[in-house]
Amino acid sequence: MSTTIADGVIDFTVPPHLQELLGRVRAFVEEDVLPAESEIEDPHDVLKSWHVVERLREKARERGIYTPHLPEEWGGLGVGVLGMALISQECGVSGLASLGLNAMAPDEGNMHTLLIAGNKEQLETYLRPLAEGRTRSCFAMTEPDVASSDPTNLQTTAVRDGDAWVINGRKWCITGGDGAAFSIVVCKTGNDEAAGHRNYSLILVPTDTPGWAVERHPEWMGSHSPGGHPTITLEDVRVPLGNLLGKEGEGFVIAQKRLAGGRLAHAMRWIGVSQRALDLTSQRLLERKAFGKELARHQALQFMIADSAMDLYASRLMVLHTAWKIETGRPHRQEVAMTKTFVSEAFGRIVDRAVQIHGAAGIAMDLPIAQWYTDARAARIYDGASEVHRMVIARECLKLAMQGESTQAATGDLFA
Repeated sequence: MSTTIADGVIDFTVPPHLQELLGRVRAFVEEDVLPAESEIEDPHDVLKSWHVVERLREKARERGIYTPHLPEEWGGLGVGVLGMALISQECGVSGLASLGLNAMAPDEGNMHTLLIAGNKEQLETYLRPLAEGRTRSCFAMTEPDVASSDPTNLQTTAVRDGDAWVINGRKWCITGGDGAAFSIVVCKTGNDEAAGHRNYSLILVPTDTPGWAVERHPEWMGSHSPGGHPTITLEDVRVPLGNLLGKEGEGFVIAQKRLAGGRLAHAMRWIGVSQRALDLTSQRLLERKAFGKELARHQALQFMIADSAMDLYASRLMVLHTAWKIETGRPHRQEVAMTKTFVSEAFGRIVDRAVQIHGAAGIAMDLPIAQWYTDARAARIYDGASEVHRMVIARECLKLAMQGESTQAATGDLFA
């Protein structure tokens, strides 16, 4: 997408090559993905119908759209953050779409993390099978016994013992954890209180390592990814020192690079779901009548549609601007925080209106609206609670004010 300024106008034109790619993705979703939804035996356990995902991946390969987020040397398309913003919005209408492209959380984020910090051996051992769709993975950060919004609370430890790391701890809400081939585990490797987050590192742990165990599967609000969101126990898990990803103490520096893209990817997909919810809601208003006229002619319901349209417009612009800042190497922490918070909450508002307008059909759990409603509520928690992101946003505004400067640079200033 071009964002050059000519004669005082910002050009939002999508480049021709990306337009063509988006057309193929859109056709994949409409012709392959949406019809396949009815073949999923249990929406809460896609693994029971994994043959459907495998078929979709073959279709994606045939269309030349498989792993668009990866560099070409790894079998991808190298479209970049902006390109993925547009692709993920197309895929957001169905959870099967990202699975079909092998561009779903947490695997997409783990692929990026390996590309950022992995050495040659780690890339061949872990990234290659992940990119080819032969394995799944998970990212083990959140813990049940501490407030994980403050990452320096994390208690899982990795201690050197000869030529190995010995890891002990508990993790939970570990998306994809059951059946994953490996995990990137956030561990405490240092004890210097003054070092803060520099006490933490990332370690690659094959899940067939003795001591790694799926403890249980809690009941979670929202959609269930392949492998669920289990609680994981690590008891004297021994892995080679060479399984350190990046350098010791760099865990959160690497994780923040991963989480920026991950948070944006979530926002992109939420926009896709929100658009589908608005489409279904608008169609329902045209098809049903109450009090002698179509629902679409009731002004109060028109206002709800208008509010959802505005939420979508603002969300799209925020995502695209943030993606552009990431792709062009500009500071983007503030914009990521604002985008994750706003879009997750806009998602909630849009599906809440959809529930209300659909009435009984909006709260029937065997129909999609109710499921999206629970997804939207969970969206305000994972990858950083809204309150934590607001804290980050406010802190930057106040820092500028303390320096006697305008807060404009901390408000998504387009020309900063």
